[in-house]
Amino acid sequence: YLKISKLALAFAIIHSKPPGKSCKEYTEHLAKIVSEQDFGWKSKVEILEAEVSRLRQELLLNKICRRVCLESGAFAETLLDQECINPVSYSSQLEDSGCDVSNDCAFDSLGIASDFHQSEHNIDASKSWLEVVPPLNLFCASKDESLTAPVQFFQHLLEIRKLSEGGILQADFTELENDSFTICNSVSQLLDGLTAFYNSPKFPVSNVLTEAVCVLIRLITDTKLSNHVLKKCFKKLEEFKKNLIQIILRNSSVNRFQALDAVSHTLVLLGRNKILRNSLISFLLSELRQFAEHLLQAYQV
Repeated sequence: YLKISKLALAFAIIHSKPPGKSCKEYTEHLAKIVSEQDFGWKSKVEILEAEVSRLRQELLLNKICRRVCLESGAFAETLLDQECINPVSYSSQLEDSGCDVSNDCAFDSLGIASDFHQSEHNIDASKSWLEVVPPLNLFCASKDESLTAPVQFFQHLLEIRKLSEGGILQADFTELENDSFTICNSVSQLLDGLTAFYNSPKFPVSNVLTEAVCVLIRLITDTKLSNHVLKKCFKKLEEFKKNLIQIILRNSSVNRFQALDAVSHTLVLLGRNKILRNSLISFLLSELRQFAEHLLQAYQV
């Protein structure tokens, strides 16, 4: 059938070609038109897929968080999409001098590590759980911010987890087992976005990116959610760690100390999880062994 279809297409092109054009020229012209149409459809499909993903995330959150427990008649609802990372100065990141220009930890200069600890402290120390009840309406991510949707989804999920511990919300996290696709897809979006940035870092670092790292670390260190994430997305997380190691060792375009420190400190934070730590150390030792073997071979030569 494929051969018959190709033959029929060839005859149709020959019969319909305009005068003054060869069959080859006319075929190339038709192929160009079709490819342009395909490109338009692909962009439309990507937009629709993003919308479907957003709706699945919103549906899952609604299934998990079905009831809100009101205490003392007080109820305050605040938007969770406000910046959880404090604004930081990126002046030291705009120039690549070939050396570290900051006396502080380079990772702190990206506004990730220190703000992560501060946000954790604020959440744990806060007794007014009612002030951080998350809305169950996610905002659609723009094309330039592919990280926005998964970051907001996991922010909502983490806050629901905190509020359920405080007795403010009645949450059913068994729904995570019933919808593994949404969790896996959201984690993949998050990790792919981070990998894309680390491969081609741009300064100053956006708040969305710093929040993405913060959310990722909270996910894998949370005593309850980490089990769901690791069970469904362990291979993706392993691939992400390997990619970060390869970026440090082999990506010659990433020559900023700030960028390399950001990658290495992300690896350190991933090592907070015992399961990820063991495999991470194995990867690193394997790379070190290969490097030592290359050095020995070069020395012998």
